[in-house]
Amino acid sequence: MALKSIIYKAELSIADMDRNYYGTHLLTLARHPSETDERLMIRVLAFAIHADEALVNAKGLSDTEEPDLWQKDLTGAIDLWIEIGQPDDKRLLKAAGRSEKVMVYSYAATSHVWWKQLANKVERAKNVSVVNIPAEASEALTKMANRSMQLTCTIQDGQIWLTDGADTVLVERETFKA
Repeated sequence: MALKSIIYKAELSIADMDRNYYGTHLLTLARHPSETDERLMIRVLAFAIHADEALVNAKGLSDTEEPDLWQKDLTGAIDLWIEIGQPDDKRLLKAAGRSEKVMVYSYAATSHVWWKQLANKVERAKNVSVVNIPAEASEALTKMANRSMQLTCTIQDGQIWLTDGADTVLVERETFKA
């Protein structure tokens, strides 16, 4: 019998002073059986960074044709394709051809090794950006993962603070490819 996804609910309040975006999103997140709490929270963080009414969770892990998050325009064209983790170069180049912009959020301690092997292969894709979330921050975010979450995200001057009311995590992104 196949394992089923675990459903998480999050109320995410965002104050992004860099983009002048303020809003609250009620997220229903299906955590795939192979997904960790750490990856789930990086997905929530990526949502907060790119928050928009048109940004939605996609099938990601369970469908190779979809990213973790995406934003489409009114015609159905993909404006933003967001990958979480360490996708291979073929997946990124395919995404680059299908969408206006591709964002990758890597978070593992091995991200630098992964990027070193991948950098030359995706250099020609000008619409691909790769950002690394330091291990300390992603591990701290993992502690906030609960089936029911109330999170507040503040973004100012490139710095991100995510809090659940009890703990606050400062996330400083490391850009591998802009």
